Amino acid sequence: QLQAFGGGLVQARDSPRLSCAASGRPLSHSAVGWFRRGPGKERDFVASISWPGRKTLYASSVKGRFSISRDNIKNTVYLQMNDLKPDDTAVYYCARGMKQYPGESSDEYIHWGKGTQVTVSS
Repeated sequence: QLQAFGGGLVQARDSPRLSCAASGRPLSHSAVGWFRRGPGKERDFVASISWPGRKTLYASSVKGRFSISRDNIKNTVYLQMNDLKPDDTAVYYCARGMKQYPGESSDEYIHWGKGTQVTVSS
């Protein structure tokens, strides 16, 4: 089971870091992705990282501002968020991939955690 946490009400100048922790089955041998659903929007891809972490993918909207990483000892994946914009306001979800390499399609992910709300105030 996955759980995303670390969200909240933040200001554009803040740099929050979201965490995705797994309980039960480890995240080993699986890519992990972050997705988000903004108010009135569909769920969109944000970033993904391969197992064990050499390859990453980013949506063009966050590239250069967000950074995904993983700590395989702690069984946790992180999403560092910088240079926030109001459009980053969303519920952020993490998900376990069906394969080791990262992907942008939600169809490539099999287990989804409960999301964490990030609200950006300007």
